[in-house]
Amino acid sequence: MSMNVKKNDTVVVLSGKDKGKQGKVLSVDPKGGKVIVEKVNLASKHQKPRQQGEEGGIIQKETPIYACKVMTVCPKCNKATRPAHKVEGGKKVRVCKHCGAEI
Repeated sequence: MSMNVKKNDTVVVLSGKDKGKQGKVLSVDPKGGKVIVEKVNLASKHQKPRQQGEEGGIIQKETPIYACKVMTVCPKCNKATRPAHKVEGGKKVRVCKHCGAEI
């Protein structure tokens, strides 16, 4: 499955409980079609201390979200965009559909 988002992209969430939130993509799972976005789709995890001196308690952890629910944000014009592809000097690059800047 081809994905429009890559690791370290800034994305905006299009639907769900975190609609409108922006964050950086931490990891991508192309086989499952999911991404993990920083501070989006948080789940509470009850964690027991495993080693001496380690803290236990309830921690917040990012969980995967479907890649179709996020859209790349252009760093120049700060708008959500579906990246277009251009060939520049024999190299394929992603560009913003609004302002034409390289993503």
